[in-house]
Amino acid sequence: MNECWEELVSTALVGAGRRAVPPESLLERAAEQVVRMRAGRRPGRGTPPAPAAEETLPPVPRAAAARLARMLAGEQNRLLTEWLETAAARRVRVPAATIPALLDLGARDRSIRAHLGAVTGARGRWLAGLNSVWAYLLEEPAHEPPGEVWELGTSGDRRAFLAATRRRDPAAARELLERGWSAETPEDRAVFVTILAEGLGMADEPFLEAALDDRRREVRQAAADLLTRLPRSRLAHRMTTRASRFVTGNGPGISAEPPADCDGEMERDGVRARPPAGMETRGWWLQQVVAHTPLSFWPGHLGMPPDEIARTRIGDWEREVRMGWTRAAILQRDATWARALFEAEPLTDLLAVLPPEERSHRAAELVAGHPVDGQLVMMLGGVPRPWGSQLARAVLKKIVETTRTQPWNAGELIRLAGERFDPAAYAHAGEVPELAATLRFRFDMLKELS
Repeated sequence: MNECWEELVSTALVGAGRRAVPPESLLERAAEQVVRMRAGRRPGRGTPPAPAAEETLPPVPRAAAARLARMLAGEQNRLLTEWLETAAARRVRVPAATIPALLDLGARDRSIRAHLGAVTGARGRWLAGLNSVWAYLLEEPAHEPPGEVWELGTSGDRRAFLAATRRRDPAAARELLERGWSAETPEDRAVFVTILAEGLGMADEPFLEAALDDRRREVRQAAADLLTRLPRSRLAHRMTTRASRFVTGNGPGISAEPPADCDGEMERDGVRARPPAGMETRGWWLQQVVAHTPLSFWPGHLGMPPDEIARTRIGDWEREVRMGWTRAAILQRDATWARALFEAEPLTDLLAVLPPEERSHRAAELVAGHPVDGQLVMMLGGVPRPWGSQLARAVLKKIVETTRTQPWNAGELIRLAGERFDPAAYAHAGEVPELAATLRFRFDMLKELS
């Protein structure tokens, strides 16, 4: 058999034409020989994988499992994320037969991975260890694990343990990080820093200040974002000193002049030197300095309250300064500034900082005064569910009006409303059958999972 194979290889190297062998015949003989060689090979003795661990979570109710199977087959599959989120919160697991399809979805859609870590149970982790495409699941927390997981567990379980410890005892969580910080992977260090947002205080400042020296840019950025929320931090002081030079009062107005360069100290403080595509470099540096300056600094520095500052013209660098203030309002969760900036320019990101009722009210005003287009749908897409009653009424009215005059233009708004309305409102959406059907589907779906 080996001699036959060697002859085929020799003919291929010399050339089929020179051996008077038709090329297609050579390929057929080679394929035939490969099959013979494989058929004659004895199977090796493999080691079967260890069995999956015992499940600790109860299965989802039978009706919920049946609905999940229908959703995976295509029925109302836009609602799958909500199904998984709800199941994870209820601490139940999906049927084993659905796990491969869910893990395939998670390989394509990062947004559902955290939920999959919680609902696929021990079987999901077992499968993830056998297929590299599904290995991402091992980075997601399954549940709140026992203490020994901090030393021996997967990345996802260690994150869950740190977050749970932080909620119970912020100092203990920080001390846990400090003890083994140098041994953590860069990816874990970046995530661990963000976990310190829970219960953040000045006691965390020395650790976060030291994290600004980390080799990984994402770690430095995460530390800088948290230090921005501590007005008495050393980083806040350095940023205030810079901002006082770059943005100044100018009589009734405001003047801005970006930094001339981005030195090493600025980069250490989280200022990224290279701008995004299409953005002017110095303006990018200015925006980041403003974004990491405590908002409490500006009224005294500029001699105006936040609402007046937000209305004042700035000049050549107005866009960069305003975007910096917007980012600062989000980072620092400052509703006063978010409200003032939203009045000047209604950006959806600012709505998330406002109390739920006010968020609903302001979004409803935008809906009432805006035609149904991509911009409106994008704005509403940034408002998390469930939408308040005022916003829901405004959107339903807009849908009914648009369906009567421009039915082709209402589809995406109907689908979004179906995902964000309180599902109990299905009885009030009869004028829009597609919306009512989606809400009734969600109502039954959540009832089955309760």
